[in-house]
Amino acid sequence: MTELTVGGLERTFTIQPPSRESVPLVLVLHGADGTGSMMREWTSFDRQAQAWGWAVAYPDGYERGWADGRGVKAADAAGIDDVGFLRTLIDWSAQRYGTLPDRTVVAGSSNGAFMAHRLALQASDQVAVLAAVAGGMPATWRDFEPTHAVSALLIHGTADKLAPIDGGHSRHRGPNGELRGRMLSLQETTERWRAVDRCPAGPGEPYVTEFSSRTTAKGGVGGSRVAAWTVLGGGHTWPGASVLPEWSEPTTQEFDAAKEICRFAQTLLIPADARRL
Repeated sequence: MTELTVGGLERTFTIQPPSRESVPLVLVLHGADGTGSMMREWTSFDRQAQAWGWAVAYPDGYERGWADGRGVKAADAAGIDDVGFLRTLIDWSAQRYGTLPDRTVVAGSSNGAFMAHRLALQASDQVAVLAAVAGGMPATWRDFEPTHAVSALLIHGTADKLAPIDGGHSRHRGPNGELRGRMLSLQETTERWRAVDRCPAGPGEPYVTEFSSRTTAKGGVGGSRVAAWTVLGGGHTWPGASVLPEWSEPTTQEFDAAKEICRFAQTLLIPADARRL
């Protein structure tokens, strides 16, 4: 476990160093009530990053959650600067291991996916690739204009009950029972990232299997891409991960999300100067 002091708080993370310099850092963000260590055990990112020679870090959210801007987690209520924390971690890795500070890959699940959207928007000069699993863009950030294009891989299951593919509000209501924490649908999220990256109009390139469908829009600024991956019958889970006995949401084994995220990112590690909007 490694610590960094950010905003007067001790923030923790675990990291697998790269096997060489001038490679990206992959940030893997856990869901609500999780930890970086849990995400490390649950996914195959260590193995995938090792195959590419990349670094991969698993940061811990404040009180097991992230300040994703929806206003439903303790981190938001406490005014935690998670963008600042993750920016500091990116810079720390660059200084210590020689990773590329403008070609970070950020991947997250659920609350971690919402936070990944926020980081990609607000730190687009450092994040080249976003991968969001089971989490659309928080409506809070819909009109935010980043400074750089960010390629996006958006994975969502049609049977997700906690963060529905059609969008909606958080299960956690406000003090007076009011709805809050709205998230965009997969379609809205895809359209927003395509607009951000200035991808050409059109349906994109389809790829359909028995258990999923994927559409990829190419030709964004700097060669950026946006891919929407619909998992048919998939729940609020991580594709390819082991099925937890206490978790009733269906988990597809058709593909390993960590492997596909690294594969998607490998050709999209575009320098910030080429991604400037």
